[in-house]
Amino acid sequence: MLSKKPDNILVEASGVGYQVHVPLNLLSRLPNEGQEIFLHIHTHVREDALQLYGFQAEDERRIFTTLLGISGIGPRMALNVLSGLSLDDFLSALESEDVAMLCRIPGLGKKTAHRLILELREKLPSVSGSKSRAFDDALSALVNLGYKKNVAQEFLEQVYKQGETDIETLIRETLKRMSEKKHG
Repeated sequence: MLSKKPDNILVEASGVGYQVHVPLNLLSRLPNEGQEIFLHIHTHVREDALQLYGFQAEDERRIFTTLLGISGIGPRMALNVLSGLSLDDFLSALESEDVAMLCRIPGLGKKTAHRLILELREKLPSVSGSKSRAFDDALSALVNLGYKKNVAQEFLEQVYKQGETDIETLIRETLKRMSEKKHG
């Protein structure tokens, strides 16, 4: 890393200097100038500019790109989100639908906070931790079928604890249990 500024850093790769925008909370964790660093980079291409955004963890980069997919959220706002809250706090605010916490992020109002919650709740990982890819996919499928996430998750966890790991079996057994509960 060649230099640090309040909103970006200058890094050298193969003798070429690159300006990389980073979240504010990452700046304090970076080593001193002249030290080697590793960043997960997102390249944002527009008609008039090519910008690089760097993150210490792949999860941060993935959330940044997911944020970019939301109407009205550009790279600056996505960077503000990751600068304003820790990754766990952000995911927790989405999961608990904490609009007040999201509104603490500079430039993020209530309307946008509600849109973030609505659009990202199912797309981003849960803070409580993921059990497996099959579990996540089965939960997503059940939610897409119209079941409430917390209800589907409760029944799905019962099936998962029995050792089922196949996505089709997870969905079928969970639907069967929910049906029995409804009719029983």
